[in-house]
Amino acid sequence: MRSHMTRRLFLGAGATAAMAATATPVLAQQPAPASPAPRVKGPRVWLDMDQAELDAAYDQSVYAPNLQQLVKRLARNSDLVRARLGAPQRYAYGPSPIEALDVYTTKRTNAPINIFIHGGEWRLESAKSSAFAAELFVHGGAHLVVPDFAWVQDVGGNLLVLAEQVRRAVAWVHGNAQRFGGDPNRIYVSGHSSGGHLAGIVLTTDWSRDFNLPADAVKGGLCSSGMFDLKPVCLSARRRYLACTAEMEEALSSQRRLDRLNAPVIVTYGTLETPEFQRQSRDFAAAVRAAGKPVQLLVGEGYNHFEIIETLANPYGLLGRAVLEQMQLAKT
Repeated sequence: MRSHMTRRLFLGAGATAAMAATATPVLAQQPAPASPAPRVKGPRVWLDMDQAELDAAYDQSVYAPNLQQLVKRLARNSDLVRARLGAPQRYAYGPSPIEALDVYTTKRTNAPINIFIHGGEWRLESAKSSAFAAELFVHGGAHLVVPDFAWVQDVGGNLLVLAEQVRRAVAWVHGNAQRFGGDPNRIYVSGHSSGGHLAGIVLTTDWSRDFNLPADAVKGGLCSSGMFDLKPVCLSARRRYLACTAEMEEALSSQRRLDRLNAPVIVTYGTLETPEFQRQSRDFAAAVRAAGKPVQLLVGEGYNHFEIIETLANPYGLLGRAVLEQMQLAKT
């Protein structure tokens, strides 16, 4: 009986081995997955880029996979700042409902003012969601002003409207600074992304001619990850919502208006940003330097487009430290 059982077990093991032996060649015969065909590059549109590459270079989602996470975090941090500081003072600087600004006030009297221009592709975000850096300024001894302005899709894609609104907001602050304890002779501007573009417009405005203000009405600026020449922007997919014209391109390319720049400027970008946003900042800083104007170029190693602006909220961060030093508020 035992011998019979042993023979059955042996036969079972042999059958299993035979099955395994016959299975191996079947697996080996499976074809390897086909490699994707290389992308055929199209005609050159800008520099060495074809249309697809240029579109990607002005699309932050291609280079910042955590875009939504960071946008939500900035908005949430803005809510928390508003809860800690209290609701800002709200003033109208123009006749339309959107033409109003938030003012976060410091306890110091006759304090300097920083006007922060938010980003969002000129078609997103608001002053309310852009308060994340308010504590840096308030506790550092400065007022922070965050203006609202139209989304470009609501004005037919015309960026000239947004530029004019932001300029009028700055002029209003200059004329009304004493209403909230601010010093009209110490106004600075900062902006990020499309707000960095608008900050560049503010810095290259002819304040004497257009607003009857001192030529140096703005004493300094921070342009973070901005756009300073609109030609490639208008060649990219962004032209679908921008009413690009030769007039708009020429008037709103601050790199072409450096003769009007009367204040030192800090230009910043992160090494993980799109190649075009990096190039725009480098070229702008180089043009300012070539024009004999004071400029500081700061490169954030390892930061993408949305991560670098978070450092503005930290007095020891790359942008926070730089803007406090520019406003002569940095602690020794």
